[in-house]
Amino acid sequence: MKVIVSGGGTGGHINPAIAIAKCIKEKEPDSEILYVGTRKGLETKLVPAQNIDIEYINVEGFIRKFSFKNAYICFKAAKAIFDGKKILERFKPDIVIGTGGYVCGPLLYAAHKLKMPTIIHEQNVFPGVTVKLLSDTVDVVATSFSTTANYLKKHKKIVLTGNPVRADLLAVSPYTARIKLNIDDKPLVLAMGGSLGAPSINNALYDIVCEGLAKDYNILASTGEAHYEELMERIKQKVDKIPENIRIMPYIYNTELAFAASDLIVCRTGAVTVSELAASGKPSIVVPSPFVAHNHQVYNAKYLSDKGAAILIEENELTGSKLHETIEDIIHDKEKLTEMGKKAKSAAISDATEAIYKCAKQLIER
Repeated sequence: MKVIVSGGGTGGHINPAIAIAKCIKEKEPDSEILYVGTRKGLETKLVPAQNIDIEYINVEGFIRKFSFKNAYICFKAAKAIFDGKKILERFKPDIVIGTGGYVCGPLLYAAHKLKMPTIIHEQNVFPGVTVKLLSDTVDVVATSFSTTANYLKKHKKIVLTGNPVRADLLAVSPYTARIKLNIDDKPLVLAMGGSLGAPSINNALYDIVCEGLAKDYNILASTGEAHYEELMERIKQKVDKIPENIRIMPYIYNTELAFAASDLIVCRTGAVTVSELAASGKPSIVVPSPFVAHNHQVYNAKYLSDKGAAILIEENELTGSKLHETIEDIIHDKEKLTEMGKKAKSAAISDATEAIYKCAKQLIER
């Protein structure tokens, strides 16, 4: 099988594309995979690290308000379609799979014009601009959540596949994870604000530390590298020493251990995080970011909270005392934690890459 995958800008688009590519390689080792991205996104680092060939086109997203620059962006998009067509004609893929972000739009459109099979995968509950624009053009829109179909035109092209989740996230036992992380018997709250960090969660953490609120549970927190030094300096000005049951770091690289060891997770609601919460069956307190396109993290958060798998706290309502009170209401209630975890697990689709692979095979063989 010869496959082009494309998705760019953030890890939320790139990691699913990489997972799909790796699944295809596992199923058919002789497959040829080419990734198409831009030189401005994280794909320049993440894709080569996985030994996947990559080529680039020059395109950028539209400014979401009136701007004369959008005329130039339109010109770049037209050129990107032309450049994408040249890549397609040279590589001759059996199928083209996009995972969102503006980079995959021109490529999928060019593939459609060349009558090549196409799939676009949407990670979030609320579909992005690229998916909405291409939903009538591509052969299949693959969705991560059942409710996404409510925001797209209802037609036979929509296929619920789930969102690819890293296999290592589910491979570690809580017992082993706690030993490796040196966590004692008290319940563990994992607090994280995504790869860039979340100032609102960090500020709530500051209040909890400085007011001595967390006494009977552990906290393992990542602040985001850009916020770590500033938060630690603020804390040092208020308290002489951070309690031993609270561990703060810039970034948690071994998230598979942190997830497995945790009893409750406080987090943003990016699509990948929501899928990981569901796949691992973790109860959560979710604080959707208001600083994202179309407020899509709120839709993601409500997907979990409406099922009883998460407690939703809006950004403007989050304080240290509010977060601590919410944690205390849950963390020592094993029955409630178990029930929330089961409801999270019921929302999971564990074989997303397999489903996307099968969908691709069907399109190629039709």
